[in-house]
Parts: sequence; C-alpha cells; structure tokens
Amino acid sequence: MKKPHRRPAPIFLDRDGTLIEEVDFLSSLGEMRLIPGAAAAVRDANRAGRPVIVVTNQSGVARGYFTEGFARQSGVHLRGLLGTTNARLDGYYYCPYHPDGLPPYNLNHPDRKPGDGMILRARKDLHLNLRGGWMVGDRASDLDTGAEHGLIPLLVRTGYGKETETRLSGDFHRRGGRVFDALADAMRWILAEKGC
Repeated sequence: MKKPHRRPAPIFLDRDGTLIEEVDFLSSLGEMRLIPGAAAAVRDANRAGRPVIVVTNQSGVARGYFTEGFARQSGVHLRGLLGTTNARLDGYYYCPYHPDGLPPYNLNHPDRKPGDGMILRARKDLHLNLRGGWMVGDRASDLDTGAEHGLIPLLVRTGYGKETETRLSGDFHRRGGRVFDALADAMRWILAEKGC
C-alpha cells in the first residue's frame, strides 16, 4: 500500500512587525507596507514547497479601532501585495478577540496568541504536521505559540523584536530558538537548514 504524502514542515509567520512594517494598530490599507525582503522570503519558501501561514492577533477589532471586515480585507490586501512578486500564503488566520475588549469580542479566546487555536485550525485545514515547523515573530506571544506542538521559535529584530530580544526566556533557547535581523535572514536559515 502506498504511503500517504507528508507535507514539509510549515512556517508560521506573525504579520505586523514580521511580514509588514509595524504601525501600531494598522487601520488603513494604505499603511500596509511589506518589510524589505519579506516577499522574496515567502516566495523562496513557496519554491521550496514549504507551507507558509500567517497567524496574527488583531485585537484592534475588540478594542474598537477597526471592524472585523477590515481585518479580513487587510488579509486579502496582504495576499495581493505578495502576489505582485509571485509570493503566496497557504493560509491566513487572524484573531479579533481580547479579554479587555468590547462585546462580543471580549473573550480570552484560544485563537489569541500565544494560544494555539489558529495553528490547530491551520493544521486541520491544510493537513499539516506541526512538529519540526517554525513560528517566526517579533513578540514573546509569537515565540510561545506552538511550543507544545514542537514549533521552533525564531525571533526577528524588526517590529518589536529588538525589545523582545532583551527578555528572552531560557525556554526559547531550549526549544532551539534563534534570532535574526529580519524575515529574509530567518527564511534563508530555515531553507539552508532543511536543504531546500
């Protein structure tokens, strides 16, 4: 009997401060700008056959800064920006909840990073094997996401990354965590590490 095809380990990306420039609650599509080298990094992962999935906390919805419709639209806009360079996302997940937000979004929802709700939905939707995958981000909440599922944390110094670097936990290093200047550097390391 033929063995089922196993997809390569996934690469999960935070959005703001990792893939696009941090603007502190992006509320206009015109403010969305890719970090230099980010689109090429995603395209390189695409060419290597690595699933690339964005998982992003969008608590601006719960805080009343923008609507959930805008949160969805910003994901479509991001895909369009990447598409101009032939880069694509295999999945895009956002969490509109925050426990201190406005109803009906004032929940401590499992999708909110470092909760694992978004990565578990991606695992189911995209038939992923999480173990040995990566979580790339600029905040501690990104780095802690997926710890119990074997995701390796990679910190980028863009966005809030330089501040986050000053308070990395011992767990970050025990899990094989590494620090890079930007997503492009992290992606080069991932692809070289796996011989892609």
